[in-house]
Amino acid sequence: MDSISPSDAEAALAQSARRVLPAGSFGNFAPEVILREGKGGRVRDVAGREYVDYLLGSGPMFIGHGHPEVLAAVQAQLPLGTTFFATSEPGIRLAEVLVEALPCAEQVRYVSSGSEADRYALRVARAFRKRDRILKFEGGYHGMSDWGLMSLAPKQLANFPVAVPDSAGIPKSVRDEVLVAPFNDLKTARSLIAEHHDELGGIILEPFQRLIPPAPGFLQGMRELATQYGIPLIFDEVVTGFRFCYGGAQNYYGVTPDLCTLGKIIGGGFPLAAIAGRADLMAHFDCEIVGDDGFLMQVGTLSGNPIASVAGLATLEVLRRPGAYDGVFAMGRRLMAEMEGLLRRHGVPGCAIGEPPLFDIVFSDEAPRDYRGMLRADAAVQKHVNAVLRKHGILKGDSKYYLSTAHDARDEAQTLEAFDAALKSLPRG
Repeated sequence: MDSISPSDAEAALAQSARRVLPAGSFGNFAPEVILREGKGGRVRDVAGREYVDYLLGSGPMFIGHGHPEVLAAVQAQLPLGTTFFATSEPGIRLAEVLVEALPCAEQVRYVSSGSEADRYALRVARAFRKRDRILKFEGGYHGMSDWGLMSLAPKQLANFPVAVPDSAGIPKSVRDEVLVAPFNDLKTARSLIAEHHDELGGIILEPFQRLIPPAPGFLQGMRELATQYGIPLIFDEVVTGFRFCYGGAQNYYGVTPDLCTLGKIIGGGFPLAAIAGRADLMAHFDCEIVGDDGFLMQVGTLSGNPIASVAGLATLEVLRRPGAYDGVFAMGRRLMAEMEGLLRRHGVPGCAIGEPPLFDIVFSDEAPRDYRGMLRADAAVQKHVNAVLRKHGILKGDSKYYLSTAHDARDEAQTLEAFDAALKSLPRG
């Protein structure tokens, strides 16, 4: 019998995917990429092609694929049990670590995904304030709930604070429950909050919005406004939690929210997310404290899963060590600087935007400060460059280079060679 070539096997899998999966994928990434394995800072697809992996599972694999300490922790837990529904020791131990690490955290409640965490954080804020409306920032991603998908990536821009749904199936009534402000615009936020503070249940934002760092004073100003009006301030740290430093973006930028949401890194590559925050807010998960009227019902079959918890504990143990972040910051800074140098050498408008562990090149004359600034970047050039990068063995999303502590000098050199080739291949006008 003739053996099946890797390319034939890949084609067969892709055909099967188109038959059994909508759009032939899980909905997360390009359907033509079907991955088989990952090790350190690299992955291989089912045809055997190897890539430097800047996708990192959309961020969770911050210490690399197959880290030996994470594998050892998981292997030790497997014979003891994979899920209980009841409270378990690994989840308690992880909660202790999170409370110790995060400035805002006095208590923790687990869920299985960042979308769940964001949805429950908004519900906690509403329960506490006894108000229904939420203020978010245009372009901010807060999961797949109806509220989270308001003005994430609106194709038709509206006047602030009007919210625009980004998905079919969202009730029209949700539009009236969400107010939208431009990121990094403290003046507009102050005006909206002053006008609507008595209607607001909470304020949610990404302290580092997708790729855009906060402008000096913006997070501090939002903290002051939330405190002034007694509105819970929620930092969505699903992406930033433990990525920029141990203790999250709230530690990195020096601004403490009332609640935060976590995911990705804290599960060590397994499904785990959490809401963390002040005890008086988290008390809404405890009926004995707040009574029936204030109680927020929340259960999840896999919440606090022991496998995910031990993987998260092992990951955070690695990141707690002195110098754990030094290499990823150094490599990120070099890549950002070298890529900007290549842009200048080839005469291509663009700049690096983000922080060293999480950045991208935006093909624009100036660094965007908000979502509408990102829209002014050249999306066609971005798409072309990403496609050429993939041909040269660099795997990244439509936007973002997620760096890991496992990436090394060989990965860095290949990335710069690929980026140089991508710029050379751009059509010249």
